[in-house]
Amino acid sequence: MTDKVRIDTLSANSLPQRNETFLARQAEFESNVRSYPRKLPFAIAKAKGVWITDVENNQYLDCLAGAGTLALGHNHPDVLESIQSVITSGLPLHTLDLTTPLKDEFSAYLLSLLPGQGKEYCLQFTGPSGADAVEAALKLAKKVTGRSGIISFSGGYHGMTHGALSVTGNLSPKEAVDGMMPEVQFMPYPNEYRCPLGIGGEAGVKALTYYFDNLINDVESGVRKPAAVILEAVQGEGGVNPAPKEWLQRIRKVTQEHGILLILDEVQAGFARTGKFFAFEHAGIEPDIIVMSKAVGGGLPLAVLGIKKQFDAWAPGHHTGTFRGNQLAMATGLTTLKILKNQDIAAKVAAKGDWLKAKLAELQKRYPVIGHVRGLGLMIGIEIVKPQEAQDHMGCYPADGELSALLQKKCFEAGLILERGGRHGSVLRLLPSLLIDNAELEVFLDKFENAMLAAGVKPV
Repeated sequence: MTDKVRIDTLSANSLPQRNETFLARQAEFESNVRSYPRKLPFAIAKAKGVWITDVENNQYLDCLAGAGTLALGHNHPDVLESIQSVITSGLPLHTLDLTTPLKDEFSAYLLSLLPGQGKEYCLQFTGPSGADAVEAALKLAKKVTGRSGIISFSGGYHGMTHGALSVTGNLSPKEAVDGMMPEVQFMPYPNEYRCPLGIGGEAGVKALTYYFDNLINDVESGVRKPAAVILEAVQGEGGVNPAPKEWLQRIRKVTQEHGILLILDEVQAGFARTGKFFAFEHAGIEPDIIVMSKAVGGGLPLAVLGIKKQFDAWAPGHHTGTFRGNQLAMATGLTTLKILKNQDIAAKVAAKGDWLKAKLAELQKRYPVIGHVRGLGLMIGIEIVKPQEAQDHMGCYPADGELSALLQKKCFEAGLILERGGRHGSVLRLLPSLLIDNAELEVFLDKFENAMLAAGVKPV
């Protein structure tokens, strides 16, 4: 008779139900690399919709939503039901890249959401993170073109793995990493508030558009023709910077003319977040490769590439990953995609975003530390500035990363969770559930204003 093995574990319920207790144990168990607990010091007990409850029974309005992963918020009943359905069906949870009826349905539905209902695209399931998908996209572009260079953009964020970090703008995580991927050329990305060319307005956008065109066409630019251009149609971590339509359209035109693959990173901005199903749709373009993760898995780990079929140059097994076949994520992803599509969530998000930005603009009139409000849909950035200091020649005040950090802290103390980004961390970023309603957005506005007052910000 086989002996039953009993594993004794310390039940979390036996610990004092205090945030500080769990945080101290986390610091003991985990590496210094952990980041969110330093800014949001609590231990989560449960969550529902846009609300999180910690172990001390404090409630928080969640405007981070897993960095945009939880498109439908926490524990949506249909998402939970889809998980339970898989568990009771007998379907294996792990299938490598073997197909199942569930994977078949998910694949067909996801393809139908791509440009032209996906008729010109095929899917590649990669490892479970957005960075894994970016790595696959970069490799494929090099394989297709036979070239090695990549053009990326200042302020862009594409992940923390080797290749993805190489095309990411943030310098801090690169400091101690030698031997980054070679032939990565960074170019300036438009910024409505802080034009990187120091011009601003429509003239700045036109100059940036010309600059890209000229770099590719100039035979003495010093930059070899790249395999790919990778960008976000709305930069997320870089401070919520939407790409101007004409700039993005010109990049698409030039890359097509020169046989350069255009990779659109839709990991954070995709799936109705910006008021369109994909952020690149605002410019009416079609990428060669679409990078998808976060919301595509309905809250569970999944990453997928949408590849124009003409560029599917892989040989069997030339890019693999153990966790390509996460059946639970395909179930939750399929449920999420159907709700987003069938309930026309993108249009509702566009309307909510316009309403919220208008409310924030009213708040900006009373609080000059709000230098700029920008974004699309429910992907919104609030840049915090120093209005007591001199403006630059474009009329912009210096960024205030310290006040932004203090405001994030005071928001947390007021029961509001949001993230920071942009240069010097001066941009407060909103990525709430796409199902957040206007009453909950009013709660956000109240909590945000109270946090500013608690931080010592005086209205005018």
